[in-house]
Amino acid sequence: MIYKGSCHCGKVAFEVEGEINEALACNCSICSRKGSLLWFMPRDKLHLLTPEDSASTYTFNKHLIKHRFCPICGIHPYGEGIDPKGNQMAAINIRCLEDIDIASIPVQNFDGRSM
Repeated sequence: MIYKGSCHCGKVAFEVEGEINEALACNCSICSRKGSLLWFMPRDKLHLLTPEDSASTYTFNKHLIKHRFCPICGIHPYGEGIDPKGNQMAAINIRCLEDIDIASIPVQNFDGRSM
């Protein structure tokens, strides 16, 4: 299935292809503050509809994950990184997707604070 998503103001927009079987709620210092629910997938399944430089990037700690956010409205629609096997990955904030029933998606808790 193809989902459309964006930040609040629409400056950062994208489509993503896949099936949402579950989302991850991380308790690390940034995810707990953002309140995002993450859906992980190969980066090539994320297709930007706006220029890449429409999103700003924030990194912290080991600087392994690019937390992408809109510089206008501040919403964090996705992140980018590399998994332990070396694959490029995207972490989609499902709260930024259109026309989904978030309550129907199982959420797994992840203890990112301990990493």
